[in-house]
Amino acid sequence: MLDPVSRVRRFNRAVTSAVGALDTSFLGRGRPLGAARVLNAIGHGRADVGEIRDYLGLDSGLMSRLLRSLEDEGLIETTAHGDDARRRIARLTAAGRREFNAYEAISNRQAKDFLTHHSQREALLAAMDLIASALGRDGTALDEMDPRSDEARYCLGEYYAELARRFEKGFDVKLSRDPEAKDMVRPRGSFIVAMSDGLPIGCVGLKGSGGEFAEIKRLWVAPGARSLGLGRRLMDAAEQAARELGIAVLRLDTNSALPEAGQLYRRTGWTEIPRFNDDPYPDLFFEKHL
Repeated sequence: MLDPVSRVRRFNRAVTSAVGALDTSFLGRGRPLGAARVLNAIGHGRADVGEIRDYLGLDSGLMSRLLRSLEDEGLIETTAHGDDARRRIARLTAAGRREFNAYEAISNRQAKDFLTHHSQREALLAAMDLIASALGRDGTALDEMDPRSDEARYCLGEYYAELARRFEKGFDVKLSRDPEAKDMVRPRGSFIVAMSDGLPIGCVGLKGSGGEFAEIKRLWVAPGARSLGLGRRLMDAAEQAARELGIAVLRLDTNSALPEAGQLYRRTGWTEIPRFNDDPYPDLFFEKHL
């Protein structure tokens, strides 16, 4: 039996070496990984210095040194926040944008080359998703979105595909009581997407009718993000949205082929009730009073 701790440390060493974390010139661009990560965060739209520091897990002293080095190179400029002089805002200069684009091109090429040399690409990506979700657990954000957004549609597509695999007779969304988009946006409802470092990894919908009743629909968590409590977080967020909308009673349905869903609902205060719709797929029905 291989020692689990040794296996974790082997993985850490392999990743550190592969990504060039110890190189004084990360990806050959003349600056260490820390400065490159700050430049990357700003290039991807993060501007508030405090938020960048928290996102990267840096202390104030190191963050200040990295910002100063990038300013000295003429790659960024920092200014006071318009509404709060205690906060600083960082932006790329034209030179900084060119450098950011160069990093993006090299990183994308490196990732493609890495995948090309592995015969089990999907298994490798699945393992990476699992590890990234576990390591980034505390940074997963729950964002309310339009159910017609690209992120929401991706999650729903993955959800429908999983039902098709797990249901004995498959799943056809046309036969299901597919929620109307207008019923899953405020003031009738809500649609919440779990985002992990820019990628969608889960969703849940609150389908309202304008009254005191609403349904929870389309709870899905990506396989690599399961067993991390994300399903419960999504359900809690949907319940909170319902409270904000004045909804007093929630209902949902599920199928026995999804036992983990039934377990989650029973553990979190939902009560099993008789069938309340004519959807051909569910065989379990639940209700919760808020």
